[in-house]
Amino acid sequence: MPVLDIESIEVRRHDLEVVVRVLDLAYLRTSATPGLVDRAAGLLPGLARHSCENDDGRDFLREIRDTETPHLLEHVTCELMALAGSPRSLRGDTSWDFARDGRGVFRVRIEFDDDLVALGALQEGAEIVDWLLRGDGEHPDLDEVVARLRGLRTREPRQ
Repeated sequence: MPVLDIESIEVRRHDLEVVVRVLDLAYLRTSATPGLVDRAAGLLPGLARHSCENDDGRDFLREIRDTETPHLLEHVTCELMALAGSPRSLRGDTSWDFARDGRGVFRVRIEFDDDLVALGALQEGAEIVDWLLRGDGEHPDLDEVVARLRGLRTREPRQ
């Protein structure tokens, strides 16, 4: 069983609004996974360039020591899009209202320059997050993932 379930995706003019459920609440926060930061930085070194708008102004590799798992999905998706030619200036955010949506349900918003690349990166990102959290299964082939995402591109990358 995967850790995350993407329950719905709304494609808007310049962003995706995604409803994500954490299926296994043991993985609600990234702190439940020893070695996650090293695996994430090893697979996606560009995550070190990400920052978060939070109370501490932390860089993302410091943030993922203890954050919500869908927040990790947000950043992995943005990094995959960047590797596929999207601008690094694209942003996302993760929010939740457990009283409204139920425990473990998050809303992730991701800006895009190409909707198909964003949708593909979200799908690939969910699989990568699952691997990062569980550490089992086959190591993702990042070159293959990025090639698939580049093949989806319908618009010239913006710089």
